[in-house]
Amino acid sequence: MSPPPHLSFCAVFLVKFEASMDIPERVFQYRYHFAIAITAPLVLSLLLYAAPRLITVLAYFWPLFASTAVFLILVIVFGGVSQLQATDHYHGEKAGEGLLDYVAGQPQRTVD
Repeated sequence: MSPPPHLSFCAVFLVKFEASMDIPERVFQYRYHFAIAITAPLVLSLLLYAAPRLITVLAYFWPLFASTAVFLILVIVFGGVSQLQATDHYHGEKAGEGLLDYVAGQPQRTVD
């Protein structure tokens, strides 16, 4: 692209210089984006380097994971059985209401 013939060398240089000034201004506008784009992978790589291996974590916590799994399975099994029995009423009371009243400290109801 050739400059118009009426512009002198200095004018052409200033026009090109001003056009090249747009790039640093744009880079400065996105400085936080660039900082995050550089910092995030560095932090992630340092964490991955310093973190223990997954097998090490599983080997350390396997009793906790196993007992939690067994507990959750028991809750699901007995919760499903209890839901079938919760529909029955015991002396006009839903299953578990008496226990909740006892735990909450409410006085017992008298049946008239």
